Amino acid sequence: MPLIAVHLFVFYFGILADDSPPVALAAFAAAAISGGDPIKTGLQGFYYDIRTAILPFLFIFNTELLMIGTESVAQLLVTIVTAIMAMMLFAADTQGYFLVKSRIWESLMLIMIAFTLFRPGYWMDQIYSPLISAPGTQVFDIAAKMSADSQIRIHVKGEDLEDRVVDKTVMLPMGAIAPGKDRLMKAGLELREEDGKMIVDNVVFGSTAERQKIDFDFEIVDIQVKADRPPKQLFYIPALLMFGFIVFLQRRRRPGDGKSGQPAATTQA
Repeated sequence: MPLIAVHLFVFYFGILADDSPPVALAAFAAAAISGGDPIKTGLQGFYYDIRTAILPFLFIFNTELLMIGTESVAQLLVTIVTAIMAMMLFAADTQGYFLVKSRIWESLMLIMIAFTLFRPGYWMDQIYSPLISAPGTQVFDIAAKMSADSQIRIHVKGEDLEDRVVDKTVMLPMGAIAPGKDRLMKAGLELREEDGKMIVDNVVFGSTAERQKIDFDFEIVDIQVKADRPPKQLFYIPALLMFGFIVFLQRRRRPGDGKSGQPAATTQA
């Protein structure tokens, strides 16, 4: 996970201490002014501010909000606009009121729309796998083609010094663009090909590979690379159609609206 996303995750949950019991500093101050119960005030304040508890997860699961992975100004604007819409719809859902008081099924639709706008990649992951596996013998070629300062995802397997079987996936930084062998060497891995397998020949002391607990004679089982799949933003379309449907229904129920579905008043001569 990007380090800045992790920092913001912790930071925003720290902010929640202002209105979430038992700390609830802001709630105690408000209760002192209003004369209300501080715990009840804190619980009610947290209920209104629950969107702040959701936002940190967005930084983790949708790093485009932090301008990580955004490739154009248009993509950034779309991310900002949809995030604002999602946050407002989430607030409307928790309060049970959008244009008018929401019905239960409308609230369920609102939370589904907000989730889709926040994280459209979730639905894409259900259809297309985000990663595909390539043989470990292709590690040099894959590393050479990766962009600068990216990370390679490697599945390793072997036995450690205590004869325990290790089978895990690690990520190693690739640094600047260079031949694949050099980039892996900079990450701390020296590899050799043996009997159609890619084997760890040496691990550089103090390197990222050593910190990831990769050991001598581990096998590079496979390399996990991003799959080529349709853009996840396609799921904005059904979400916006659902949103338009809810707007249509609730506008009909607004007081004073000619299309509210209420019978018109009649007069007698």
